[in-house]
Amino acid sequence: MKVFRLLLVEDNPHDEALTRHALRKINLANPLDVVRDGQQALDYLFCQGEFADRDPQDRPAVVLLDIGLPRISGLDVLARLRTDPRTAMIPVVILTSSDEERDRLTSYRNGANSFVRKPLDFTEFAETVARLGLYWMTTNLPPHMDGDTGS
Repeated sequence: MKVFRLLLVEDNPHDEALTRHALRKINLANPLDVVRDGQQALDYLFCQGEFADRDPQDRPAVVLLDIGLPRISGLDVLARLRTDPRTAMIPVVILTSSDEERDRLTSYRNGANSFVRKPLDFTEFAETVARLGLYWMTTNLPPHMDGDTGS
């Protein structure tokens, strides 16, 4: 049975810790991989650089992507993912503290599956991440990304 993993692209260690805590609290057993900037996210997803040995067939079931990242912004990461057939179908949830309408519009225009503003309150943040984890890892049915069209 395939194990579905989450990829968290987050440069804030505090938000990473809160995300891990929220997912543990709901007993979500899926592996959580974390990268800290946009370049690392692209390297991970395209199995290059420090992730060159990663299995390209082991794609995450969902990417939780912050916008304000070092090196390459989350919006640029999203745009790059959507232009490559290897990553175009991976669900991407923008999880950000931005409340800018232009960020929301650009996210959806670039192919985001969801745009979620990070609540400032710890309890609300944990509940939001828990709902995201449950939905994307237990309810959502991801597309086959191994070249199988299902026909």
